[in-house]
Amino acid sequence: MTVIVHHLENSRSQRILWLLEELDMPYRVQRYERDPDTMRAPSSLREVHPLGRSPVIEDGSHIITETGAIVEYLVEKADGKLGPPPHRETILRYRQFLHYAEGSMMPPLMALLVVGRLGLLGRPAKKTVQGMLDEHLDWLESELVERPYFAGDQFTAADIVMSFPLELSRSRAGLDRTRPRLIDWLDRMHARPAYRTALKAGGPYAYA
Repeated sequence: MTVIVHHLENSRSQRILWLLEELDMPYRVQRYERDPDTMRAPSSLREVHPLGRSPVIEDGSHIITETGAIVEYLVEKADGKLGPPPHRETILRYRQFLHYAEGSMMPPLMALLVVGRLGLLGRPAKKTVQGMLDEHLDWLESELVERPYFAGDQFTAADIVMSFPLELSRSRAGLDRTRPRLIDWLDRMHARPAYRTALKAGGPYAYA
């Protein structure tokens, strides 16, 4: 059965397209454009789910929201492909990063976006929020000292989930080659054939 991905431009849902490509799972994209004034999703997304947010997938009678839940659902549907290798430490890291991306990394990134839109009013808070993000980026850089991927020696869905906050960090939060391991990791992710195919499927994406 073909999975329908309700995909909002320049959003978290790009990761779901990438995951589906890596899993070699059939899917169809329903793309939505942001309102040019508010940058919010269009009201038509509320016809799919009352919150009107992306990502949302449909798989038969199932309508699933939330990136982590969708990732876990698709990995299970694919019989565990791109899930954690069978080692306890790797499993723990996989679960950690699967939830860290949205639970810890995205809130200060969203705060930085809001602060930026406030102009002069936001300047007093900008340094504090950037400091919070720098702590995250320094820690993530250290996590890649002894292994090539976030969970361990193998590419997993945890890497896919981590891509969006790190792409945003490079775009708006100062991630550059002063943190070479993170930049190398991003370059390797963007070089994956499935990533490139997902970009074509999803349409223009500002953070690749």
